[in-house]
Amino acid sequence: MAGNVKVFMLMAALTALVMALGWMLGGAGGAMIALVIAGGMNFFSYWNSDKMVLRQQGAVELAPGQAGELYEMTAELARRAELPMPKLYLLPTEQPNAFATGRNPQNAAVAVTQGLVSALSRDEIAGVIAHELAHIKHRDTLTMTITATMAGAIAMMGNMMLFAGGREGRGGMIGSIIAMIVAPMAAMMVQMAISRAREYEADATGAAICGQPRALAQALQRIAAAAGRTVNVPAEKNPAAASMFIINPLHALRADRMFSTHPPTEERIARLMAMEGEAGFAPAAAPSAGATASRIPRSGARAPGRAPRAPWGRG
Repeated sequence: MAGNVKVFMLMAALTALVMALGWMLGGAGGAMIALVIAGGMNFFSYWNSDKMVLRQQGAVELAPGQAGELYEMTAELARRAELPMPKLYLLPTEQPNAFATGRNPQNAAVAVTQGLVSALSRDEIAGVIAHELAHIKHRDTLTMTITATMAGAIAMMGNMMLFAGGREGRGGMIGSIIAMIVAPMAAMMVQMAISRAREYEADATGAAICGQPRALAQALQRIAAAAGRTVNVPAEKNPAAASMFIINPLHALRADRMFSTHPPTEERIARLMAMEGEAGFAPAAAPSAGATASRIPRSGARAPGRAPRAPWGRG
């Protein structure tokens, strides 16, 4: 509940920032126009954002016959979470990672990288999938889409201030330059705060869905380590989608750490391990995939000198 209140307050701050920039551009009328424009962008994003981000990341949809064990595991986890079965996508990169998208549980998708299904164990993959299903259950995918769109609108309006603010006399040229710099940065900080808040919630719910907080903690540790040494080319080309991944997919440069869209991995792991130690928490086995062999198609180049791995990696 506290996380939801925090998200509501942060989104209200974004809305206020949009209207403030609109006022600086055109007074009361400008504030209303800015709000209408942001609403229009959000409406477009509501219907098309999932398709856009999957296309940007080069995702390939997996049919039940292609996904094999992964499909059966996801179906069982979705049943536990009381969610419809989401569509499954494969991302052509060797960096272990995953994200969820979609405007609601009925139109949701979970995308995993080739590196994830190659490097992680069955229990760890179950933890990651459960985390993404938690985002769907909480409707975080819609929340993050709206905040990303509003942050983009604020950045655009901040740039417009340089040309319009001085002539209109609302803050002058100096005020316009300050708004151009400060407003997009403030929007980015709010967007990151919302993303961090939702990650903690998804970790807790995901651990409850899969029944194994330790497995999710191990997956986070493994993915975070790999993200620092494996470049996710599609994500680097489209960094606006970084907040959607379970771990920041951008290469571990100093700037990425300073402006991370994710909470510290160490803190997430510590919370999960504390959750496992809580009295009354009953660990559950990862969903069994039965006897069906995994037939996940490989895509993307394998790292030089790296031997082929089984679909479940360290199974």
